[in-house]
Amino acid sequence: MRTLFVGARLFDGFDFLADKALVVEGARVQALVPYHERPAGDVVDLGGGVLAPGFVDWQVNGGGGALFNADPSVQTLAAIVAAHRRFGTTALVPTVITDEARVLAAALAAQAVGTPGALGVHVEGPYIDVRRKGAHPQAHIRPMGEAQMRQLIEARRGPMVVTLAPCSVSTDRIAALTASGVLVSIGHAEATAQEAFACFDAGARAVTHIYNAMSQLSHRAPGLVGAALADPRVTAGLIADGHHVHDAAGRVAYLAKGARGLSLISDAMPPAAGGPDSFDLGGRRATRDGLRLATADGTLAGAAITMLDALRHATTRLDIPLADALAMATSTPARLLGVAAAHGVLQSGAFANFVHLTDALDLRGVWFHGERAV
Repeated sequence: MRTLFVGARLFDGFDFLADKALVVEGARVQALVPYHERPAGDVVDLGGGVLAPGFVDWQVNGGGGALFNADPSVQTLAAIVAAHRRFGTTALVPTVITDEARVLAAALAAQAVGTPGALGVHVEGPYIDVRRKGAHPQAHIRPMGEAQMRQLIEARRGPMVVTLAPCSVSTDRIAALTASGVLVSIGHAEATAQEAFACFDAGARAVTHIYNAMSQLSHRAPGLVGAALADPRVTAGLIADGHHVHDAAGRVAYLAKGARGLSLISDAMPPAAGGPDSFDLGGRRATRDGLRLATADGTLAGAAITMLDALRHATTRLDIPLADALAMATSTPARLLGVAAAHGVLQSGAFANFVHLTDALDLRGVWFHGERAV
């Protein structure tokens, strides 16, 4: 069945397009056509607002009360996907943080099943730096050996992100992971700029939650932050919640990287997307205070936001133009993950995953594979 969506400003993942109709056939976008050339079909008049691709989030630990680490199963994946879809995220990468080897193995097995809306897996640790562990349990942090590298390569069934630190993984292994199709992201690392650039030279193309859990920028020792901001090959993830990154620092990252080099992420934990105010993270209690999540000692423990929250923060607090902020939530992460033909864009052949927002960025509707979900 062909359906035409009209009456809203249309954002295709890159730009706003004037006087266009979105044509959907089944689960896919058929075309974007001038309004006066629209074909026959059922018409949905959106009555204003913005029609944009569904959000793509490459760092999601949990949501709606579920935590991937606590139960790395297909059922948990489905619950997390459903929770975030209600807030406009139509594709996400479930994230497993540092834990026992059995938890990682179960997470890798769960992602191979193919939950609709879940794109592969993000392995955030255990191959990180104890000096920048954040809320990750130190007992399970370990270096990556040949067997561990092979485990990841052989388990990849779609987009796979691996967050690692230079002190725990050699550049040769980074190159091997990259050659196999794994997206290597540098994070949780007390690294010099030189060490970071060596990782980028070896193929790493992302930095995990910039500014957080990494060596900071100073004028003679740029650290991982400085290297990430300076290198155009690298896309950085940004948690735009007002707690992980000061708004001025978030603005600096945007001015340095632009919408193509800076991606919004949620780093969501169970309280996000309608979950409870507290949860257990590796034996420690983490509690929400507003949008801030922290353990009893004050360590930030992921975030309590959705991508919709991040989009609003980017536009209202970081003064990022709406088109750039939308790109940072859609086409930029999709391109980073290598899925931009199907996700994060409205173009012929892409999945018909999109959101309808008011001009104030309130959510009015979510469509997934051509069907209204919200």
